Amino acid sequence: MPINVRPFVPSRLTRRPGHESGRIPTSVVAGYIALTKPRIIELLLITTIPTMVVANDGWPSLWLMVVTMVGGTLAAGGANAINMYIDRDIDALMERTKNRPLVTGLISPRNGLIFAISLEIVAFLVLWAGTNLLSGILALSATLFYVFVYSLWLKRTSKQNIVIGGAAGAVPVLVGWAAVTNSLSWTPWLLFLVIFLWTPPHFWALAIKHNDDYTAAGVPMLPSVVSHEKVIASMVRYTIALLVSSLILVPVSDMGWVYGVSALVLGVAFLWGTIALGKSDSPSASMRLFSFSISYISLLFIALTIDVFVR
Repeated sequence: MPINVRPFVPSRLTRRPGHESGRIPTSVVAGYIALTKPRIIELLLITTIPTMVVANDGWPSLWLMVVTMVGGTLAAGGANAINMYIDRDIDALMERTKNRPLVTGLISPRNGLIFAISLEIVAFLVLWAGTNLLSGILALSATLFYVFVYSLWLKRTSKQNIVIGGAAGAVPVLVGWAAVTNSLSWTPWLLFLVIFLWTPPHFWALAIKHNDDYTAAGVPMLPSVVSHEKVIASMVRYTIALLVSSLILVPVSDMGWVYGVSALVLGVAFLWGTIALGKSDSPSASMRLFSFSISYISLLFIALTIDVFVR
């Protein structure tokens, strides 16, 4: 497995961060929180509770939801922190990430790694003790895949990095389902597929804006290594597959009209927006689609939850 990590040179740059970075953390506590990438965790967790509702055919116990959310948050936060530890060299080269706490020196790499691994250990124990062993193993496997397959291997070597690596971000639905049923069936795997197919067009929309960053850092993210036309063609293919997969859930999982109509309308809107992006490669256009992609996955899973109670 090829690993190519550039030597890390600490930096104390304090210029205004890019879109992902948000406010520059100034305290150590804020720095540790930033290591977990809270905004990404929010997106992961918004898919977990609806999955638990579908698995339980109604609201699971409050205790089970809290434990699963806590365990999932810790697991995702630990994985994100390990990713920051690995990427601290290229983060220093990109406008969007140059103010991360391991780049600025707010937190030392050693302490950041200890923090990340500690989160993973606690996450596994919380899920095992509070739900079941299967949930803990699934969460741990997502972290291992994200770290070793995506961060250490594919991210720096393949233009398909986010396609394959995105599988880690789809695991929370499996964790949520397993927490309720202590098993897996076709439904959670279809939900996994939906998130897996959603990830490339979602992330490539962001990568189009930050194309120069990835080029400067030598990361072969698709928009930095192929033409805009080819990027859009790939995004359209994945969005079509996403639309079809989301609708397959209706007959397979016996979903009702609320989810079915929502999946169709949201999917068509996402596809239209992706096609429209082909006419403009402006940063503002790509960020509009990126923002809509977040709304898409959030509304889709909200519809999934509502459907359980009205069908």
